[in-house]
Amino acid sequence: MQFAGFSLRNNLFVAPMAGVTDRPFRQLCKKMGAGLAVSEMVTSNSLLYGSEKTQRRANHEGEVEPISVQIAGADPHMMAEAARHNADRGAQIIDINMGCPAKKVCNVMAGSALMQDEALVARILESVVRAVPDVAVTLKFRTGWNRANRNAPTIARIAEESGIRAVAIHGRTRADQYMGEAEYDTIALVKSLISIPVIANGDISTPEKAKHVLEYTGADGVMIGRAAQGRPWIFREIEHFLATGEHLPAPLVSEILDVCRAHLADLYAFYGEERGVKIARKHISWYTKGLVGSAAFRRAMNQMTDIHAQGQAVEEFFGRLAEQDARLSYDTEYPQELAA
Repeated sequence: MQFAGFSLRNNLFVAPMAGVTDRPFRQLCKKMGAGLAVSEMVTSNSLLYGSEKTQRRANHEGEVEPISVQIAGADPHMMAEAARHNADRGAQIIDINMGCPAKKVCNVMAGSALMQDEALVARILESVVRAVPDVAVTLKFRTGWNRANRNAPTIARIAEESGIRAVAIHGRTRADQYMGEAEYDTIALVKSLISIPVIANGDISTPEKAKHVLEYTGADGVMIGRAAQGRPWIFREIEHFLATGEHLPAPLVSEILDVCRAHLADLYAFYGEERGVKIARKHISWYTKGLVGSAAFRRAMNQMTDIHAQGQAVEEFFGRLAEQDARLSYDTEYPQELAA
C-alpha cells in the first residue's frame, strides 16, 4: 500500500494507544504483519520535552520505518513546534490526535474535544502542515463530539484542504468513549467526500470484521487497537485472510511463548528492570486472557516484582499449555476466564 509517500507492507495499521504502543510493542506488531504502527501520544508542551516519559515515547532507535509520531495539544503554535521537534528527531509522519476521549486530554480542549471548534481545527492543521513541509501529516479523529453532532465529514474536508495526507476515523463519538458498538456509516460517508486515504478504526477484532469494514466503508485500510493487545499476530491473520479468504491455523503455543519471551526482554531493556516488570504485567495478562487457568496465574503474576520470577512463571504457564495442546486454544468451557 502507498501511504503518505511510503510503500507499506499492507493496509493494516496499529492504533496509537497510551501506555501500550511503546517502541517494543510497535516493533512486535510490525514484525507480526502490521504495515504501520503509530506511536503513543506525545505532548506538544515544550516544557515536558525533557521528561523521561516524553523522551522514551520519542525513542525510535532501530525502529522499522516509516516512523509515525502522534502529537496532542490545542494550541496551533505549540503543535507546530512539537511537529518540528519530533521531525528533527526522526519522525517521518506526524499524526495529530483529535480522537482521544480521555477526560484529562479533553478537559484542556485537546484530543477529540477539538472537534467542537472547527475553526481551531483548521488553524492547528494548517500550522502543523506548514511547520513540517517535508514530512507527511495525518489526522486521527472520531465521528463527532456526540451523536447529535457527528461532524466528521466537515473535519475531513478541513483536513484535506489543510494539506493533511490521510485520516483515520474511530467509529464512535467522543461522548461514546469506548461504549457500545462502532458505527461505520459515517466513515463510509467521509470516504465518499474526500480523495485522501481514509483508515477505518473501531471494533475490528477478527479477519472477517476487517474484510467487512473495508468493503462496507470503502476505506483504504483498517486500524486495530485493543484487539492487538496480547494478540499481535492478529495482523498476519488478517493479512492472510484478506489475500486468500482462508484462516491461518492458530499459532503454536511454543511460538506464543517465544513471542512473549522476546517481548518481555525488550520491555526490560527499554524501561529498565524495575519499571519493566510492572509494564510487563499488563502485556502478560493480555497474552494469557481466555486461556485455561489464566485468572489464577494473573493474580499471582501481579504480586511478582522480579524479572526472573516473572519470566519463569511465564515459561511454566505456557509449558503446561503446550503439554495439553500444541496450538493455542481459548477456554470456551469456562467463560469467566475470558471475562477475568
